Amino acid sequence: MSPETFYIHTFGCQMNVHDSEQMAQLLGEAGYVRTGEASRADIIIINTCSVREKAAQKAYSELGRLRKYKQHHPGVIMGVVGCLAQEKRDAFLRRAPYLDFVLGTHNIHRIAGVIGKIASGGSPVVDTSFHRSVRSLGIRTLPAPGSVSAFVTIMQGCNNFCSYCIVPYVRGREESRQSADIVDEIGFLARHGVREVTLLGQNVNSYGRGPSEDVDFPTLLRMINEIDGIDRIRFTTSHPKDLSADLAAAFADLGKLCEHIHLPVQSGSDDVLRRMKRGYTAGEYLEKIVLLRAARPDIHITSDIIVGFPGEKDRDFQKTIDLMGKVRFDNIFSFRYCDRHGTASEGYDGKVAEGIKQERLTLLQSLQERHSLEKNTDLEKRVEDVLVEGVSRNSTADLTGRTRGNKIVNFAGDADLIGKTVPVRITGAHIHSLRGEMLQGGTRC
Repeated sequence: MSPETFYIHTFGCQMNVHDSEQMAQLLGEAGYVRTGEASRADIIIINTCSVREKAAQKAYSELGRLRKYKQHHPGVIMGVVGCLAQEKRDAFLRRAPYLDFVLGTHNIHRIAGVIGKIASGGSPVVDTSFHRSVRSLGIRTLPAPGSVSAFVTIMQGCNNFCSYCIVPYVRGREESRQSADIVDEIGFLARHGVREVTLLGQNVNSYGRGPSEDVDFPTLLRMINEIDGIDRIRFTTSHPKDLSADLAAAFADLGKLCEHIHLPVQSGSDDVLRRMKRGYTAGEYLEKIVLLRAARPDIHITSDIIVGFPGEKDRDFQKTIDLMGKVRFDNIFSFRYCDRHGTASEGYDGKVAEGIKQERLTLLQSLQERHSLEKNTDLEKRVEDVLVEGVSRNSTADLTGRTRGNKIVNFAGDADLIGKTVPVRITGAHIHSLRGEMLQGGTRC
């Protein structure tokens, strides 16, 4: 019997989430139906991430759980895709010989054809080849019914080769989409009810530097700002060395560009940043922060920080703590350094003991929690425009949405408000979210 249903388990970043949306679109067009339960699927796809060790381990654990399921259901087609598949194809084949396919980051456009071939009795497919152009970049996805937000990939790959990062090896070199295609896709999404788009790329502010595109990132933002039906524009992720004065000015000039930026600093120590091959100093990073806040004083800034990088001394870690005190991030994603196979830092000396890494991470996260709570407390009694995304996970009586500054707000309201922007007075602050009450009769749109 031919397979009819598919399940995708996604690990990792927003780029991976969007890759899964694109595969779901292709499979839907081929006649397959998506299910939310692996036990009800004829096809199981594990979309992997190798940027962080935790995401990689979760993918391996999921494959271990599925081994017995495959043994009891040999007709189920099962495969892995994504960054970890690109990096560890041979390891996957040894570790999980029951897999029917392994597809790398440049080959997810093949998903429907590969599954069709296997369903017809074909042999397992393994393809982790790189192509001059990533064919999946332009795959459009229909938003789910009722969705108000959508991801749009504008570029893929990275040319920076930071010493700890696996991305250039698993995603390839930078490739930007044509601006006209991006604008057309966002217009398409707006016509299907999307109000907010998040532009995706490993380094979005290097968009447009290839030979085939003469529009830079600030210009692209200005083009998107003119699209009818779109109320909010976000983007991730930015590299500090590529943040220009023109991009900072866009936060002041463009009404639809939300006052939030994710700008990974990784460390406050110049010595560590040099070994990381980040291409900027801590002082230069702080200059970017000044530039952003001069353009948009109320901008919300989040970041990534790695602790325990090889050679990091106590004084280096203290410089990171000092930088956090100067910037006072709204939130950070923080990690203990872990060797990634094939990267330059894997061979660095001066490895930091795991116990010291954990001590530093605990101290850093404790400080950030205080900063996050202080930032959120500053919003109490203010009225924020909240784009309502759906019912809150915490209570079915509440709705949840985000401010323009990317703060989660939970408040009482009816489901017919989903998809609308409403004014909400902030009544309480938590570390990771806000509590509010909607102003009566205050629907903005």
